[in-house]
Formats: sequence, structure tokens, C-alpha cells
Amino acid sequence: MRWQGHRESRNLEDRRAMRAPSGGFGGGGMLNLLPTVFRLFGLKGGIIAVLAIGAYGLLSGNLGGLLGGAGPQRLAPGTGQTVRQSAREKELVRFVSVVLADTEDTWKELFTRQGRKYREPKLVLFRGAVKSACGLGKAAMGPFYCPGDQKVYIDLSFYRDLKQRFKAPGDFAQAYVIAHEVGHHVQTLLGISKRVAKAKQGLSSKQANRLSVRQELQADCLAGVWAHHADRSHQLLESGDVEEGLAAASAIGDDRLQRQAQGYVSSDSFTHGSSAQRAKWFKTGLREGRISGCDTFSAQAL
Repeated sequence: MRWQGHRESRNLEDRRAMRAPSGGFGGGGMLNLLPTVFRLFGLKGGIIAVLAIGAYGLLSGNLGGLLGGAGPQRLAPGTGQTVRQSAREKELVRFVSVVLADTEDTWKELFTRQGRKYREPKLVLFRGAVKSACGLGKAAMGPFYCPGDQKVYIDLSFYRDLKQRFKAPGDFAQAYVIAHEVGHHVQTLLGISKRVAKAKQGLSSKQANRLSVRQELQADCLAGVWAHHADRSHQLLESGDVEEGLAAASAIGDDRLQRQAQGYVSSDSFTHGSSAQRAKWFKTGLREGRISGCDTFSAQAL
């Protein structure tokens, strides 16, 4: 993936030197990388890490704070503390900042074409746990997006899990995680998240899960739309990158995660989609490059 030398986002908030208070996560959209089941955005998130895949049903909040300057600062805002980081972690921060900036450029252009204004999300870096408008988020849950304050949260240790536990290495696989979460932000701006939340009211758990799956698959598709335009505008993709993205999407499918965690698959409890579905919709967005091509809610076959 050709990311070196590109601009970094100014919408990074570095909370890695801050300690979040104890408490529970109150309704947001994150993925759960552990075999524990969480309810986020009205969804039951089992281990679904997807890259942030982020979760999602319709949360109500997000990160807060914006770092000044062209890229992350070494001082964590409000703490006066210098963030201790390895050379590898420092490089990851730059990578995340560049990918976020690229999503900003892409979605700003696509929204402008539709006569809309794109409001850029913030991205919060944290370690261990973080307080968000959706409640307390923990690293074990994976990256997540909180619609309330429109922020994406990520503990960079997730990328180690992505490579080692989920066997999905590569910088484009890492970028896909961010793009998926930003896809949830796009859904929020377009009013899709709000409509899904309203539609879930009064539904059974099984029926609500089905809507959650369609919402998550759409976020996968929107991640593909970003990659499509980023590659066309500045040749972002290198040989093997598409395969990395598809491998990542497949690695965090509900069926694979459930089989690993409990030894069997329960499709009624899916909240993000199967490995095949996730890969299919990411590829669809990558091929078509259109928001309208990501209408998972009208699709008869996912």
C-alpha cells in the first residue's frame, strides 16, 4: 500500500497517556474480539472484530478532542504527559493518520458530488480502555465508532491481534479496519444509522440481528468504495493489497469467529455477517465505487 509521503489528518486525538475510569460500555458500536457477547448499537457483538469493523448499530457517541498540528503530537491532550511509544507504534500512528486523511479527502469529494457536506470524524488513540459518549470502551472489544459524537476509537494493539490471532497481516488490512469504521460514520451522516435504530424497535433479537448484519455489510462495502477512489486518484493499492483486504474481511466473519470461540455456528446470532458475505460486499464497493452500489438493505441475497 503506497501511503508514505501523503498528508496526515488533523483529526487525531491522542489519549494513550490517559487512564479511563472503570465502568461499562453503554451502547455503542464496537466489535468484540473476545468470545464474550456485547450489545452495541443494539447489536449483539460477539467476537466480531472486524475491523472495526466496528460495530454498530446505532450508537450515540464518540471520541472527543482534536490534536492540533499536521499529525499526532507527543503530548497527550490535558495530561501534560509524553506518550511513550516504540518506533513501531510511532510508525503506526503516522499510518493511521494518513489513512484517516485519505478517507477525509475521498468522502468529502463524494459527498460534494451529491450536494452534501461531509463532516470529518475524529479518531481517538487509546490504550486499554477509553471513555466515550457511548460508555467505557475496552481494547478487547476492538476498534469502534460512536455515532453520538461521531468518533472512531482504536487501541493500536488491535493490529497485533489482527496479524497474529486473525492471521490477516498487511498494511491494507489495517487500513480496512479504519475504513470500515469511517463507513459507519458515513451511514450516520446519511441518516442510515438512525433509520436502522428506529426499525429495530419492537423487533425480536433475531430480526434485529438481521438488520445489524445488513448495516455492517454496508460499512464493509463503503470501505471498498473508499479504496476504489483512493486507488484511482493516487494509485494507493499495490499488488496483493486487495487480497489482504479480503483476507481481513473473511477473518472476522461471524461464522469463523463463532467456530473458533465455541466450536459451532449460530447464524441467528450473526451481527456482522459471514466471512463470505463480508468479503463479497467489500469487493462490491471496491469494484463499483458508488454509495448506491452498497444498498445491502434492498439486496435479496447477501
